[in-house]
Amino acid sequence: MPENPLILVVDDQPINIQLLKRKLERDGMQVVTAENGQECLDIVAKHLPDLILLDVMMPVMDGIETCKRLKSDDRTEAVPIIFITARTSKEGKLEGLEAGAADYITKPLDLDETLARVRTQLRIQSVHKENLELHDRLSDARRTASIGAVTQGIAHNLNNLLGVVVGYLDLIKGGYDSKERLQRSVLLMENAVQRMVKIVRELSSIADNDRFEVVTVPVKKLIQQAIERFRKEHNILSAIHWENHLDRNAEIAINQELMETIVQKILLNAWEAYAKNTPASEREIFITTRKFSERGVPYLLIEIADEGQGIDASVADQLFDPFVTTKTAVGRGLGLTTSRHELRNLGGNLRLANRSGKGAVATIFYPL
Repeated sequence: MPENPLILVVDDQPINIQLLKRKLERDGMQVVTAENGQECLDIVAKHLPDLILLDVMMPVMDGIETCKRLKSDDRTEAVPIIFITARTSKEGKLEGLEAGAADYITKPLDLDETLARVRTQLRIQSVHKENLELHDRLSDARRTASIGAVTQGIAHNLNNLLGVVVGYLDLIKGGYDSKERLQRSVLLMENAVQRMVKIVRELSSIADNDRFEVVTVPVKKLIQQAIERFRKEHNILSAIHWENHLDRNAEIAINQELMETIVQKILLNAWEAYAKNTPASEREIFITTRKFSERGVPYLLIEIADEGQGIDASVADQLFDPFVTTKTAVGRGLGLTTSRHELRNLGGNLRLANRSGKGAVATIFYPL
């Protein structure tokens, strides 16, 4: 509870004001007073109280209207209000609570009860403020930790890739006499540079919070083109099995380019989930498209599953953190992070879980 809290007493009966003022001041509280709702609003505009004791029946502006105005103002919305009322009916009490009051006291006033209720609301308000401050501190801590993790991840990945470039530059310097060695070094350098370009591009995607242009696209066309682009860009011919439970002509409003890119990233993640020595012919990927309803909201679900090694328990809670990966190759670790970020910008989401049998499944949720 704050030390020497400021209490505003609003009542058109001077005797009630004097009794409450004396009782509260004896308990170490500061008290200011008003005789109607308009005076209350004028005082609050100059001095924000910790709590307001507000009479319901007053001239000029009654307590219900005064409470509604206080609760509609961002500056005074959180100030607890205790109604003082002669109404004993359930309807009268409910009207006050629905207007935003935290509590009510019925006349004739019991000063000890009033003091107890005031102290209780002040304690509640104090705990609420402490929780908000704690939440802000935790948010700042998480933000700082996240920035640190991203920075460390960027430095680690780019240093590894730059090390590759520098190493092959040294080989090139000493390999002018070997055309084959020169070509191989240049090719590997180019691959490392392309990975660095990819990291920068994906980081730019995370930083971009703009809404994307949305068009209506047939789901069938979307999935087919995403598969074709995946095969072409990564030179992968592994079997992809697609089970479609949607209507033949089902359509969604979406940014097609972005969604195809997201599906590609998840397909690659599924392909890489198999052990390194798994032949390409055995790296099967399974796609399922269907409708789903959650809390009354209809979604398009795109499930992309594999029969690989599943999700490592050591990173299960950090899968969407930047650069968290169980892969050993450098330049990776942003695919899931950017995919979920981009989906959320489109109004959807991404979840990843182990399958009940073997492997893992990534589920894209997109609202219909």
